[in-house]
Amino acid sequence: MVNKLLVVMALSVGALSADAVGNTMKNNPRSPTAGVVCDVYFCANDKGVSAELTTQYLGKKKGERLTAQGDFDHSAFTFSNGVFCDSTERLCRKDRYFGVDGKRSGKIDEHYTELLYTHKP
Repeated sequence: MVNKLLVVMALSVGALSADAVGNTMKNNPRSPTAGVVCDVYFCANDKGVSAELTTQYLGKKKGERLTAQGDFDHSAFTFSNGVFCDSTERLCRKDRYFGVDGKRSGKIDEHYTELLYTHKP
């Protein structure tokens, strides 16, 4: 009886872990074309967040929702997976936090930096 319970618990934990990994994979930003990265909310290119690209790749409603946000700095943004990108710095970082020196402290995310800022047209 105890062995059956342990097996059921192990399978449940495995299923939960697989589901968590699956959800993480679905939420990761993707690159629909060279120089563009989209998450579930917006799309960006080397200039920053773009309502036009958002409409093109995520649909009219998402583009309108982004436009409705009003005027904001389109050059610095954080994707849904926590990766922070700054188009003036032309870098993406693992997070958007600052160090005690007042400078960005997140480790550089080479994957998203390459997708956005070093693509070949």
